[in-house]
Amino acid sequence: MDRAVVIHPNFPPGRRIVAVSDIHGNLPFFRALLDKIALTPEDILVLVGDLLEKGQESLTLLRYVMDLCRTHTVYPLCGNCDGLVYRFFRGDELDGRFFSFYLPQHPESTLRQLAREGGFDQTDDLPRLRECLRRTFPWVWDWLRSLPTILESEHLVFVHGGVPSLDRMEELDAWHCMKNDDYWGQGHSFAHTGKYVVVGHWPVTLYDPRIPSAAPIIDRARHIISIDGGCVLKLDGQLNALIIPEESSPDFSWTAYDGLPTARALDPQAPSEDSLNIRWGRNRVEVLERGPELSLCRHLETGRVLPILTSYLYDSPEGLRCEDSTDYLLPVVPGDCLSIVARTGEMGTLV
Repeated sequence: MDRAVVIHPNFPPGRRIVAVSDIHGNLPFFRALLDKIALTPEDILVLVGDLLEKGQESLTLLRYVMDLCRTHTVYPLCGNCDGLVYRFFRGDELDGRFFSFYLPQHPESTLRQLAREGGFDQTDDLPRLRECLRRTFPWVWDWLRSLPTILESEHLVFVHGGVPSLDRMEELDAWHCMKNDDYWGQGHSFAHTGKYVVVGHWPVTLYDPRIPSAAPIIDRARHIISIDGGCVLKLDGQLNALIIPEESSPDFSWTAYDGLPTARALDPQAPSEDSLNIRWGRNRVEVLERGPELSLCRHLETGRVLPILTSYLYDSPEGLRCEDSTDYLLPVVPGDCLSIVARTGEMGTLV
């Protein structure tokens, strides 16, 4: 078991802290978000894990972050996806039970992006692939090996997945700190410590069974902040930035970038009183009436019937599923700026 690596940097007063998690190789979103918050060398940027994997530009993003570390104060932490890349470099412990089927199915993976650049992209001989990667990209291996698991300051703790307690964190299993599903739903509280625990990993939209939202969850009662906006993982995901005016300040705010086109609302709309948020892992459906644009479906877990974009339906080994879907009506007032996910001819616009 690898123990968690905990760092304790000193954050000088008066310096803004910006936390971003789960970029997943989406360099355009990351650059646009940094532009939106006007990041400066005076700011402290904490990258709360999962910089890599799932997106198309993990290698380009990695180089960009390494350059940023030379000009700005940046603290990258290790997420489970970053940890998987490191574990392939380190040894063959996961070859038979993970990489042998993962790599052939994921040409966008960081390891295969590296292999393509090096001219040796193949998945038939993983030991040879590992040796080529080690020889050609030692700087990637060194950088991944250097990533800490947890950053703790006087009032803040940053960790990708989560921690059960703030006591003896250096004795925790590093992997369980990185991959800790449904962390906010586990009931932990850190109010008694006076510190806030900031996590990513679990897209926040998975928490609410009624209303989909990619906005960070700032739980002041339990001192937990969850910031994964579902960038890359969700078709309408966003990249969030948690903004802390200085290390001791509880005046948290946030901004986000979603890359979607926008429009101004002309008419008002009242919010739904009863709605459903169909989320990953709980998204099995049956089609009652299939249409070219929208299909009337029954959500098997709840029995609820609702229209779902036909393009969101897909087959899985367990049956038909859908991408995250909802029948929630967003509260809107004229003049609101709305991000457009999809326009339909039958039922208006998904925003």
